[in-house]
Amino acid sequence: MKNYYDIIVVGAGHAGLEAAIAGTRMGFEVGVVSLDENAISRMSCNPAVGGTAKGHLVREIDALGGVMGELADKTGIQFKMLNKSKGPAVWSPRCQSDKEMYSSAAKELLISFPGLDLIQDMVKEITFKENKVKDIYRYTLSGIKTESGKEISCRAVIITSGTFLNAVMHTGIEKTEGGRFGEKSATGLSECLF
Repeated sequence: MKNYYDIIVVGAGHAGLEAAIAGTRMGFEVGVVSLDENAISRMSCNPAVGGTAKGHLVREIDALGGVMGELADKTGIQFKMLNKSKGPAVWSPRCQSDKEMYSSAAKELLISFPGLDLIQDMVKEITFKENKVKDIYRYTLSGIKTESGKEISCRAVIITSGTFLNAVMHTGIEKTEGGRFGEKSATGLSECLF
């Protein structure tokens, strides 16, 4: 891990993975901060890529050079064409993937890119320094501070924290902090966003 990156990506779900890889392909040095380095692009309880809505998004990601479709192909355990009983306009391919294999393949792909570091930590704050412009509301990005006390400088921060940012889980009338069952919530970051 370095003290400076061109880009820091906060969160390593599907969006974080795509943002980090796009940044490295553009020649930037990228640091990806994840709460759990073994949960890269972790899939939900229904580990599907494709379908009538998400399938359209996956095709757009693919057209832009993204990797979600490639990972789905690599880790797929069932491939199906949905809506075959209807007309071709609504046919939609869907892939069910092995959740653990998908995450493992995503991590393997992510760390294979030169100029990209995976950092297991929680971003607690985005730091700014005052700009020289007289307007007191203008600031220049300085970097991030993490839960473990690291300070890392950067030119840009991309926040892809998904549902983990100040996440609360509801079970009946009980509320507990957490991004998913057994995983912690990303706290602190939202307080510094303005």
